Amino acid sequence: MESHTYKVKGMHCASCSAIIEKILKKINGVHSAEVNYGTETAKVAFDASQTSPHHLSKKIEMLGYSLAIPTAASMGMSESEHAAHTGLGQSKAEKLAEIASMRRMVISAIPLAAFSALVMGWEILVQFGALPAVPSLWREFFHHLLPLMATYVLFVVGKPYLLGLYRFFRHGAANMDTLIGLGTAAAYIYSFSVTALEGPLGSLINVENTYYDVTIIVIAFITLGKYLEASAKLRTGDAIEKLLNLQAKTALVIRDGKEIEIPVEQIVHGELIIIKPAGRIPVDGVLVDGSSFVDESMITGEPMPVKKTIGDTVVAGTLNTNSSFTFKATKVGSETMLAHIISMVAEAQGSRAPIQALADKVSGVFVPIVLIISLVTLGFWLLVGTEYLGFSQALAFGLTSFIGVLVIACPCALGLATPTAIIVGVGKGAKEGILVKDAATLEKLHKVSIVIMDKTGTITRGKPELVSLKNMSDKSDAEIIAILASLENKSEHPIAHAVVSYAKEKSIALLPVEKFDMIKGKGIAGIVEGAEYRVGSAKFAGEFGAILPNLLQDTTEGKTPVILVEGNTVLAVAMVADQIKPEAVSAVKDLHALGIKVVMLTGDNKDTAAFIASQAGIDEVIAEVLPEDKMKKIKELQASGKIVAMAGDGVNDAPALAQADVGIAMATGTDVAIESAGITLLHGDISKLVKAIRLSKLTMRGIKQNLFWAFIYNIVGIPLAAGVLFPFFGWLLSPVFAGFAMAMSSVSVVLNSLRIKTRKI
Repeated sequence: MESHTYKVKGMHCASCSAIIEKILKKINGVHSAEVNYGTETAKVAFDASQTSPHHLSKKIEMLGYSLAIPTAASMGMSESEHAAHTGLGQSKAEKLAEIASMRRMVISAIPLAAFSALVMGWEILVQFGALPAVPSLWREFFHHLLPLMATYVLFVVGKPYLLGLYRFFRHGAANMDTLIGLGTAAAYIYSFSVTALEGPLGSLINVENTYYDVTIIVIAFITLGKYLEASAKLRTGDAIEKLLNLQAKTALVIRDGKEIEIPVEQIVHGELIIIKPAGRIPVDGVLVDGSSFVDESMITGEPMPVKKTIGDTVVAGTLNTNSSFTFKATKVGSETMLAHIISMVAEAQGSRAPIQALADKVSGVFVPIVLIISLVTLGFWLLVGTEYLGFSQALAFGLTSFIGVLVIACPCALGLATPTAIIVGVGKGAKEGILVKDAATLEKLHKVSIVIMDKTGTITRGKPELVSLKNMSDKSDAEIIAILASLENKSEHPIAHAVVSYAKEKSIALLPVEKFDMIKGKGIAGIVEGAEYRVGSAKFAGEFGAILPNLLQDTTEGKTPVILVEGNTVLAVAMVADQIKPEAVSAVKDLHALGIKVVMLTGDNKDTAAFIASQAGIDEVIAEVLPEDKMKKIKELQASGKIVAMAGDGVNDAPALAQADVGIAMATGTDVAIESAGITLLHGDISKLVKAIRLSKLTMRGIKQNLFWAFIYNIVGIPLAAGVLFPFFGWLLSPVFAGFAMAMSSVSVVLNSLRIKTRKI
């Protein structure tokens, strides 16, 4: 089973997506299909032995749509691919060309609409005696000019809507274009018939009533609305575009002893790459020569550059600030962290939230229902209205209502309500260092009632650090650290690394070590500056008769003692511990403020877990648990009706992350954890979890606002257009106003979604 996301060409409205999705699902071999109007994409899972992308595209081409099938050359992280991904389902160039074409149509149609509105307004004011009557010569001129203007607007500017009408009659597939095409074509055909057959029809109907102006103004307004909508939608996908701009286009590599510049897509594993000052790092790798400071704000969110020396990793998209260095490529193309981030954001922006299901169902059946309502409205006016108003007036009112219902019933706002908010919300999250895997995760997050956190790497930093030194000798602290670090430098133990790292931070030089000996499971020994020392645990030091200080308090707090012994004398005790992240305390406090309970779930011992939990303000601690126990605990909470979020970073957390309603991985953790989670916090900052929850609440609020106004617009607009209030108040909604209102509803939904960008989380 294969699953791919394709750009869809030819979509104009929400009902288009419903039509395409219905057709794709019927194709033999297709397991599932999701078509998203907001991103103009189709995510299709299919059996490659039964069908193919080209076959899928061919099935929808008869209705005027098509799938853009990527070539093999564009499947990597090449520049061509970068140019083809803006989160909009189209390349930036294609989208801009489409918008430019729409702009030309708007520029040609709006003056004609303004002129038509002027003529129509003048005639209305004449009826009320507010303006003098138009001279007969000018009236005759307008009488012949309006049909020409309407012909241009309908058949040139309104061509997409006529094609929609054609698809309806040819294939029975109705969308928004069908409604617009039917309404404006009906107004044009009626008006043309009246103009051409003025004499024969004069005795039956009022031949002075034509609707050329309706055809012109409605199409102009709707085209303007679609242009504004497309322009606004372009801004919703700029998160990915900004990420893409971080990608270097070329790289300076060493091949056959020579420095040559190559396109970034030609870099291979193991390639030696030179980075000059102010150069952008093209792929992920490890430093092999030189040192520098690298701006990693893209990944870490921290503004201060990070020092990089031999053996340190560098990430694609980050920026070298001062010195040149050479690194070896370890991850290229789509393997890089930047590529992974881009892929995750694009996938999330194209996914559908569960809340969208209602809008999708409504949009799918909306158009046929509207067609029925419009025909019933026309029939009612002709049957009932004729008795009270006369046939001529009833026909005029019936036609006005018929066109008004067709025009105002656009489900576009409904189709845009969810995807536009999701696109903006996911993009804002990426900017804040919060990667959302799919829309469903973003929706569920705001409902979370319990957050479960792993200890190591989530609440704590995930690596041992030297936190204190108790010096019981006549040597200085620097001398003690020099001896300790010199001996530990020969060891590969994580605690040894903590001591050595501390010495490097304090710029304490290491000393030569003679007769180094490693006693497995106990400690190390060696001679430094002529004196023999032993370093190890309390048990190891006790074997030589050393008298130890009281370490109970420290060990209870999760600290590990590193004891330096000379002969049987304890010279110093260094305490090593995995420190709590400073942001963890504020994160727990903020979660409590949101009414969310926080639980620590860890495999560490109870005393250490309890101490860390008390420091962080965590509500409940469950320690000494296995990976399967973590998952079991989450299941128990879910069974009691709780919505559970799990935050972790290790391989052992993967089952729990997958089981949780929302899995949250630290980007500083393992790939397995990240793949199992629905949300990734880029720089391992647990306080970003609070921002993610606030982002979810903000996005869901925007979606609900969009859906409310989209539904209200149609619920109120359709009866008004049908003339329900005419018998009581004499109100009959003009198709012109219906067209304007319809166009503005879609624009307002997009603009409301864009507000998410500006809100602080």
